Amino acid sequence: MTVQPIRLFGDPVLRTPADPVQTFDKELRRLVADLLDSMREKSGAGLAAPQLGVGLRVFTFDVDDVEGHIVNPVLDFPDEEEQDGPEGCLSIPGLYFDTKRRQNVIAKGFNEYGDPLQIVGTGLMARCLQHETDHLDGVLFVDRLDAETKRAAMKAIRESEWFAQGGPAPVVKISPAELHGTIR
Repeated sequence: MTVQPIRLFGDPVLRTPADPVQTFDKELRRLVADLLDSMREKSGAGLAAPQLGVGLRVFTFDVDDVEGHIVNPVLDFPDEEEQDGPEGCLSIPGLYFDTKRRQNVIAKGFNEYGDPLQIVGTGLMARCLQHETDHLDGVLFVDRLDAETKRAAMKAIRESEWFAQGGPAPVVKISPAELHGTIR
């Protein structure tokens, strides 16, 4: 179990649809543990595997003192009721924008051992389940904003300190072998 760095807006993995989990093994349980630790470290309401650079359909959540995870989620909406409220993302740190979501959702999937799982969410839990499932589809919450709010969100992202700095510098590895001669 290890806290992992969270990928930020602009990282291509956040725009890539995740693959379904095929094998429910020790590696998956380690991933779930890493997701939980990383989510707790950042005090997030949820964290999806792509946010750690892992292209698998799994996410964790911690909403209203209910903490858990779901693998290969499929969402069902029992009604048309909507909610509109502030939403943020650990991959777009410090920025929140009003986002329309469905008020009620049923998420069906599996736990880390492959046992069937169902989560019924309303309000904030419904928002979290939709937000994290979007991550698994390569969708960010800013994609769901109306045109005017999306322009404001993109401006705020471009002006944010974390985006302007471009994230961590790339790691350059130097060969331990001596280089001889010149390259032409």
